[in-house]
Amino acid sequence: MQDLKPLLVTTPIFYVNDRPHIGHAYAATIADVCRRYAQLRGRPACMVTGTDEHGQKVAERAKSEGLLPQEFVDRMAPRFRDMAATLGVGFDHFIRTTDARHRETVARLWQRLVNQGDIYLGSYEGWYSVSEETFLTEKELLEGNLCPYSKQPARRVSEPSYFFRLSAYQDRLLDFYRTHPDFILPKGRYTEMVRFVEGGLRDLSVSRTSFRWGIGVPGAPEHVIYVWLDALVNYLSAIGGLTLCDKHKANTAASEASPVTSAFWPPTGESLHVVGKDILRFHAIYWPAFLMSAGIEPPTRILAHGWLTVDGEKMSKSRGNFVPPEPLAQLLGEDALRYCLLRDIALGSDGDFSHERLLDRYQSELASGLGNLASRILVSLVQKVLGGAVPAPAPTLDTDAEKALRAAAARCARAARTAYEEYTFHRAIEAIWELVAETNRYVDKRAPWTLKAPEERAELGHICYHVLEVLRIVSVLVSPVMPRKAGELREMMGLPPLTPTPRLDFWPEDSWGGLQAGLKVNVKHGLFPRLETAVISQFRPDNAIAAAISQNAAAPAAAAPKGEKPMNANAADTLAQRTTAKPAVSTQQGASGSAAKDTEEAMSALIDFDDFAKVDLRVGRVISAEALPKSDKLLRLKVDIGETEPRQIIAGIRAFYAPEALVGQALLVVANLKPRKMMGEISQGMVLAVKDGTRLGVLNPTIDAPPGTRAS
Repeated sequence: MQDLKPLLVTTPIFYVNDRPHIGHAYAATIADVCRRYAQLRGRPACMVTGTDEHGQKVAERAKSEGLLPQEFVDRMAPRFRDMAATLGVGFDHFIRTTDARHRETVARLWQRLVNQGDIYLGSYEGWYSVSEETFLTEKELLEGNLCPYSKQPARRVSEPSYFFRLSAYQDRLLDFYRTHPDFILPKGRYTEMVRFVEGGLRDLSVSRTSFRWGIGVPGAPEHVIYVWLDALVNYLSAIGGLTLCDKHKANTAASEASPVTSAFWPPTGESLHVVGKDILRFHAIYWPAFLMSAGIEPPTRILAHGWLTVDGEKMSKSRGNFVPPEPLAQLLGEDALRYCLLRDIALGSDGDFSHERLLDRYQSELASGLGNLASRILVSLVQKVLGGAVPAPAPTLDTDAEKALRAAAARCARAARTAYEEYTFHRAIEAIWELVAETNRYVDKRAPWTLKAPEERAELGHICYHVLEVLRIVSVLVSPVMPRKAGELREMMGLPPLTPTPRLDFWPEDSWGGLQAGLKVNVKHGLFPRLETAVISQFRPDNAIAAAISQNAAAPAAAAPKGEKPMNANAADTLAQRTTAKPAVSTQQGASGSAAKDTEEAMSALIDFDDFAKVDLRVGRVISAEALPKSDKLLRLKVDIGETEPRQIIAGIRAFYAPEALVGQALLVVANLKPRKMMGEISQGMVLAVKDGTRLGVLNPTIDAPPGTRAS
């Protein structure tokens, strides 16, 4: 059981100068997964999201639209609410910085900073980035006085300003970092912030007089509070104010109190801010300093994610690479989009968006992986053969295969738990899909569809129970990432939904056998239906770059990530396609001319025996296997084929085999192919495999032949 302290999870409050894109969707999904995982483990959890609606950039955008600022933000804020609903993000509070409760909380915090002596009046002269709403030093500017973050021109500003004594908090911040080494994750970002503070802090300008759209400074209405001081306070105003997260000022006005705050903010609770790396400095330096000045504990942890890029550039409408999430969620389902966003990106690193990779993940891992596993057992066997009820296991019929599957379930559940708790969601998904792949291999090995005789019914039920129990476990493991599909999978097996309950831990790490025999299965549709060409062709987001990507994805030879061969162009996939090609001669031809033409083409495709004899087929044994970095499809194999050194073979079978499952296997290899370069690696052969459209299997010799044995 993990820590049961109440947890507050927050997204950045999203700036409303434009509509949401999948970068916003990525941040919201991360926060929602954190909330759902905590609740799954029996921990009270609350999530806050919302919109940042003040500042010069919003004022200028409203003016360009011919609207008053309030009219503009009233039009934009609902789009971010809708985005959350589209993604299945279950927030508890949606805060707008134009809300009256937020304005009141900002004014109260300002007064606390004044009372502490940390606010003073001066004048500011320097550079300001309107696009990022941040002050810049000469050293930070790029050539041409460009903002280093947005690459937009910065403005020279000279105006009266109130300042916050940030320099006075340098040592306190460094002490706090040292005593809270997990305050900023990943570790690289922690180091970056520590070094920034060690380099010296200047007092921060916290008001503006050159525009009016914002919260006025109490007692000085000609000043507008700096948009970042305003925006950061949302985390408190969303959950009720300042008082009960302030352990030092218990006698503050009762009207400010809220029972929600005391539960979810330190010291009685924990708070987790999910932010982009570009706004980490505001959250990791300015925000803790403001709170220290106000006598309030800083948040527990800041989780800094990377940018979701398109063609290596940060996504924005001004760059012409804006990708909205709604069309993708409508075509794939919100859970598939959530899965794909988290699957490809290590938290903290940038991830490049690709329609091709999105579609490939859906087809190979969701449809052919989990979806196919569910349908081949639930529909083809349980519904059609076993009367539509969960069969009972028969322990006396256990084989090593069942023991291995149960061990894999426990191992993968442990790995997924560790990954969730370390915020490495891509690793959690890898662990879950390792279990899915292991179970598909178990089904292939046990071949339950061959058990047709009445006396084999108990063995059939035993096999099916093991697969269904894995599906039950997977429905829990994957529920933080794909809550809707997890619920559908459970419904298919007659299981109730996962209802978060304080102190009730649903994690299935040591719970094999939790599926009750006799439950009625109910499969109305496939979990992840394979996408038809007509659906794929609809991936046409409204910008030139994304449209080009989606057109390539729908083409017969889809474009691949830079440096990688096109999809299905690797040796194993190409051979697999050939083995499943349609017959060249059809027995249903209506016209003799067509049949004759087909026959002629079929004959021209035949090869001589001498041609076939040129192929050197050998038995190989896999010595080691590992995923090839930066590729979703390729594995790097070291294969012993009877030579002095093992050969390196790059095989496109990652979607179907976990690397460790191949080690020790004997398989057939084409040994006399010319070496070729794939993703910067030399491949010295080809692994033979068969693919039927939904499954792929490497070809194994049925006799125990030593490595190097030639096939004939």
